[in-house]
Order: sequence, then structure tokens, then C-alpha cells
Amino acid sequence: MAGTYARSTGTLVIGGGPGGYVAAIRLGQLGKKVLLVERGELGGECLNRGCIPSKALIHASVMYHDLVSNGAELGVLAENVRFDLAKTQQWKDAVVAKERSGVAALLKSAGAQVLFGEARFTGPKSAELTAPDGGRERIDFESAIIATGAVPMVLPGFEPDGEKVLTAWQILALTRLPASVVVLGGGVSGCELGEFLARVGVQVTIVELMPQILPGLEADLSRELAASLQRLGLQVRVGTKAVGLTRDATGIRLAVESGGSREEIAGDLLFLTIGKRPETSNLGLEDAGVERSERGGYLPVNDRMQTNVEHIYAVGDAARPPMLAHKAYREGTVAAEVIAGLPTRYQFQVIPSVVFTEPELASVGLSMAEAGTKGIDAREVRFPYAALGRAHANHSTSGWLKLVAERSTGRLLGVHAAGASAGEFVTEAGLALEMGATVRDVAMTIHPHPTFSETLQEAALLWLGEPLHVAKRSSGARPH
Repeated sequence: MAGTYARSTGTLVIGGGPGGYVAAIRLGQLGKKVLLVERGELGGECLNRGCIPSKALIHASVMYHDLVSNGAELGVLAENVRFDLAKTQQWKDAVVAKERSGVAALLKSAGAQVLFGEARFTGPKSAELTAPDGGRERIDFESAIIATGAVPMVLPGFEPDGEKVLTAWQILALTRLPASVVVLGGGVSGCELGEFLARVGVQVTIVELMPQILPGLEADLSRELAASLQRLGLQVRVGTKAVGLTRDATGIRLAVESGGSREEIAGDLLFLTIGKRPETSNLGLEDAGVERSERGGYLPVNDRMQTNVEHIYAVGDAARPPMLAHKAYREGTVAAEVIAGLPTRYQFQVIPSVVFTEPELASVGLSMAEAGTKGIDAREVRFPYAALGRAHANHSTSGWLKLVAERSTGRLLGVHAAGASAGEFVTEAGLALEMGATVRDVAMTIHPHPTFSETLQEAALLWLGEPLHVAKRSSGARPH
């Protein structure tokens, strides 16, 4: 593109990640003229530097580790098993490229136009696109959707340099395995990628400021993962504050304080993963009149995904937490349907979350502690994977499912699981919560055998005092 051009569209979508591309596809399906601008790759962080590439690497590491650790017990024997990072990276990149081309094809089939470059508002209904070659273009629009995602947060003094201090994006692109890595931040990314590295032979230490890894997650899930990580050989340091960093030719030394004492933790690399912040700067929001929260940088929206400027919407990480792709999908759909004139609202009871570690962690709805803060008299039960036939057949007996329900009515309040395939059947629990199901409803739903989803039905039966595959410990079963 050379020179300056001008064009108009019905809706301008800024950002081609989960929220943006879904909004553009839905608008196209509804017959609306839509133009999507993306400055990097279609699919955003999730597809290119997050959800998909991390799961590809995790999957490869699980295959390798299972063969090395458990193969002989299961009668699967192999000699000279090794993990080839270069080949795994090639496979991961191929997966990402295929998914990215799929997004492009979906946008094309919906009639959405895609331009690459950076968009900046120049007024309430206009923006300027700067193309990669430096060309500029004015875009006039009737409505706009901001879907610019988020970027990694940085601590002063711990800035990533691409050599000794890396972000998750750079960990996902490693070309060689270091001997040791210190992970600063025990959130989802730190635990998932720290575990990936440990499975393939890297010495890993996770340092977390809060009292538990995965802060904010149900406490028992955090404890279950911490124990699993330690069995794998990771060191987990919670309640530990990073106070300094030294970089030299041999690696890094992280100075930490815990319990009043100070020490240094050495490693080849530091993986900095302390969270993300919305990418809402440098968008010309002031020219469009869009308000930005002073704390966090989010763009406040209503249940129609509208900002304070009625025809400008925000979705995904730019709008509000939690920063989850499946939340962004729904928000993008809502924004598109509102623009198209449909009576849509962003309404839900629960948003499920999954951490792709071993064991897999899944959570939806209230924990016992959260039920208590809401004044709900609740009771919980825990059903162990060790009582599940499929778990034994799959050599995956560690883990459990916890079910929380209102004591007097049996109304389901929450489900939290740690174990194989937990992220696959947590959706059933989410549907039950959305529909206001009782524990009895779940117990009476026939689940296929043998599956991991049976843990949900078995936990419901246990809550009712009618367990089938664990010993009954007390009487008092009653219908709900």
C-alpha cells in the first residue's frame, strides 16, 4: 500500500483474536459489512502464542514422559527414547499455521474483509490504518469493536531481554532446552509451561508471591497441583517475593525474600509470567471519546458490550477479566448480534476454567468458601478417581471431583475437579448450573461407562448419601 486511501464499512473490528474474529464472522453471517484490522497474526495470542501452541508442546511432553515413566509398567517398551525439541517445535508451528489458515478461511466465507496493520481512532466514527509498508488509510465506520487483547506485564528490574529473561511467548519458541529455569509467577502459564519443561528434563523452580500457586483458584485444586509438581521434581516456593535479579554469562540469580530471610535462586533462564494487562493504549481512545479505567486499563462495558460511546464496543481481554478465550468468543458474538439489531445480552451464571497441567484442573461455579461468603448453607463431597474404572484402565487414578450444593434444596452450586479429562466434562457441570439443576438431576442422568465423566454422577450420588462405587459412610439419604 502506498499513499493515502479512504474507505468505509459498517463495522470496524480492531484485533483478530478470539473476540475480534468471532465478532467479524458473526457480523458477516448476519449480512453486515465488516472490516477486521489485525496488526500481527489472525487468531491473536491464544492461537499464536498461548492456548494452542502451549497445548501442543504440553501434549508432546506428556507423551514423552508417559513412555519414559510408565511405558514399561503398561507393556509399552522402547529404547533410546528422547525428546527432540526442534521436531516438536516444527509440529507445533504446523498446528498453529493450520489453525490460523482456518480462521482466515472462516472470515472469508462469512464475507468479512481483513486488512493487516495498526488502527487508531481519529474520531468517534473514523480511524486511520497504518499498513506494514507505511501506507495510511482512512476508515469511516458506523460502529466499531475493540478486541485488542492483552500483553504480558513486566516488573521494573526484571524486564525480558529475549536471552536470560523470557516471557511465555519466548518460552513457547525455545530452540534449545536449558538445564534449569526459574519461573517467576505461579499462575496458569507458569504452572503449565513450568511443568512442560520439567517433563522433558529441565530443572524448574516456581516462585509465587501469594500463599498458593494458581492464586484465586479453589484452594484444594492448588494444593493438588502443588503436590503433583513436587512429585515431578519441581521446586515450588509460595509466599516468596522476588526482590532482585542478576544476569551474567552463566545465567541468572533471582534474589527472593520469604519468612524474613533472603536468598538467591540460580538458573540458566528466568521465565517471567506475572500476569497480563489489556492492550488498550495507543488506540486514539481520547479522539473517539471512549473511557478507559484508571485501574487496569480496561474499557468498561455494559451487558451489550457497549463502551460509554454507544456505537463503540469492547470485547475479550480489553473489556474485563477473566482473560479467557471462551469468554471472548461469547462477548464477540454478543457485540456482533447487538450491532445487527438482535435482542442479545451478555448473560451467564458461570464461566468454566481449565488449567492444562497433570492433573488437569477444572472449575465452574462456587467453592464452599465462596458459598459461605454469599450466605449459602452448602455441603460438599469429594469422589476419588481411584474409585473409577476408566481411571484404572488409563493409568490415571490420581485426582478427584468435588461437588458443592445447597444443603436444604440440593441446588448445584459448583464443581471442581483435578484429574484426567476434567476439562472435557466440566462443561456438563456448567450446563447443569446454567439450568438451575439439583444434585438429584445430575445423579439421575445416565452417564456412559467407562468414562471420566462418571465422576460427576458418582459425586452427586455420594452427596445424596446413595453412593454406588465408594463405601457409604453415613446414613440420611433423602430425595431432592
